[in-house]
Amino acid sequence: MEGSTAVRSVCVYCGSSKGFESVYEEQAAELGVALAQKGFDIVYGAGSVGLMGVLADAALQEEGRVIGIIPSFLMEYEVYHKGIAELHEVPDMQIRKRMMMDKSDAFVMMPGGFGTLEEFFEVLTWKQLHLHQKPIGILNVNGYFDPMLEFMDQMVKAGFVKEQNLNLFGVAKDVPSLLEYLSSPPAQAAEKWITP
Repeated sequence: MEGSTAVRSVCVYCGSSKGFESVYEEQAAELGVALAQKGFDIVYGAGSVGLMGVLADAALQEEGRVIGIIPSFLMEYEVYHKGIAELHEVPDMQIRKRMMMDKSDAFVMMPGGFGTLEEFFEVLTWKQLHLHQKPIGILNVNGYFDPMLEFMDQMVKAGFVKEQNLNLFGVAKDVPSLLEYLSSPPAQAAEKWITP
């Protein structure tokens, strides 16, 4: 099991689109600026478009260090960011996610689509299985994740998730609250399996 450490690098999962409301873009920019100003490295999917691009551009304007990891097939679309400190081209999505995990001391999910959710739930599952103890935060911009959080409560009520394991991540409505959460000691996972 990977132990918890002081946070020096933050992995951000977010959309390759900007969404229809300007608040998503505004919050991505605010997060990029805040992480850079606090001296955190940002690890992300290397995109130059959508919220990913907004996040990276904002951090770079504050002289932040941004690390991008992208699978080869996405390089062909030329959506990768050419201005970041490190760009890692990897063979596939699985290696990308593993490298993002290894290079990060904490994880943040912002609004995004299927890929964003998939990355978040994988890193959450690994924490539930005691494979790491790193903090995981959700930046719940504009209540975007409210339906997902309600469904997680349903998973508990139906007996498929232990209630204690809902504490494995934190939910914040704004960037200052998110950063405060990431600096606090992470919760420990309960035993995963539920028995009658």
